[in-house]
Amino acid sequence: MSVYLDASILVSFFAIDTLSSRAESVLKTQSGVIVSNFAAVEFASALARRVRMRLLTEQEARIAFSTFDAWADRTAILVNMDNTDISAAAAFLRRLDLTLRTQDALHVAMARRLDAAVLTFDKQMREAARVLGVNVSDV
Repeated sequence: MSVYLDASILVSFFAIDTLSSRAESVLKTQSGVIVSNFAAVEFASALARRVRMRLLTEQEARIAFSTFDAWADRTAILVNMDNTDISAAAAFLRRLDLTLRTQDALHVAMARRLDAAVLTFDKQMREAARVLGVNVSDV
């Protein structure tokens, strides 16, 4: 089964943090890795935020962007978010029994549409995906 990566995995894999070694070991065991254009935007936002907070230098962020782009072109299945993902995410959020944020609902919706397992470090997102019947890959 393919795995859908959210930004938490991407950030830890391409920018050194406390979960980097975990991200690296998990991704080594995966095939059929899916990255959406939305996850790529979230990844860019997270790195830019780290630069503003002085947790990364501009040079480190640019290297991470370049490394991500090359890796994604070579390794990942790149997909675009579509209107059905937005509609599904809105339905998930209207349930009120889930602790999903908008961006997490969108990731779960895309994983469901693509019949992929969600791969994320976000515990709440993993639990909500399970409740929604979406496969979750262990991290």
